[in-house]
Amino acid sequence: MKPSRKSMPYLLTALIVILVIVAIAWWRPATTTVFEFERGLRYRRGRFIKVLGPGAHWMSRRSGRISKVDVRAFYLVVPGQELLSLDGIAIKVSLAANLQVVDPNLAVNTVQDYRAAVYAVLQLGCRDLVSATKVEDLLTSRPQLGTSLMEKGAAPIAEMGVKLISVDVRDLMLPGDLKKIFAQEVQARKEGLAALERARGETAALRSLANAARLIQDNPALLQLRLLQTLGASSGNTVVVGAPEVGISLKAPTKARGPQPPPPAEPNA
Repeated sequence: MKPSRKSMPYLLTALIVILVIVAIAWWRPATTTVFEFERGLRYRRGRFIKVLGPGAHWMSRRSGRISKVDVRAFYLVVPGQELLSLDGIAIKVSLAANLQVVDPNLAVNTVQDYRAAVYAVLQLGCRDLVSATKVEDLLTSRPQLGTSLMEKGAAPIAEMGVKLISVDVRDLMLPGDLKKIFAQEVQARKEGLAALERARGETAALRSLANAARLIQDNPALLQLRLLQTLGASSGNTVVVGAPEVGISLKAPTKARGPQPPPPAEPNA
């Protein structure tokens, strides 16, 4: 039995509705929101298409997906690892690196785990630098170690789509015996500097005394002026000053008398 002409529009409408439902069920559109601090990687049938910026993005769940990557700066800590210096001393060095993903495509699609890869690059670079430097140089040039690691690891890390912003030495730990030796060396150096300063002070004081003695010897009146200055500056103190001898007798004067008889002679025994 053939359908009538009146029922044809209804059948056509029903067919269209069924096709729309099937299409929606197969396509299943979904929205993915990429935040300001993220970037989206869009894939279609397993192939990378492009990097998506912040916003809401629609895509079929069957034909593709969107993977989000955090692009904020972060710190990666390389814990203390025991390394041998150039003079054969075992030390532990820990690092703190500041990183940021600048190319999500390279960071996700070229390496399996970019954090682990960056960790390995910094670890190997630190090992190479420490093995080529003596312990004393490491202690004196500790800030330069971070600069050297920055220059050594920036290029291979950039190939992963990650920017190495900074890297610093977090801790530099020495063996216990070596710590005591360096502490004694520093103490001896400080004591030597203190003794040198005392000797300089004593030399300057002796030089001043010698100059003063020379001036007093050449100008005796300076000693009296200095004495007067000391008396004027002192208050409530008793100062005994030796007065010079003068030709004055403290005895009362005697009257003039006539010639005195000679003393009697002693009788002879």
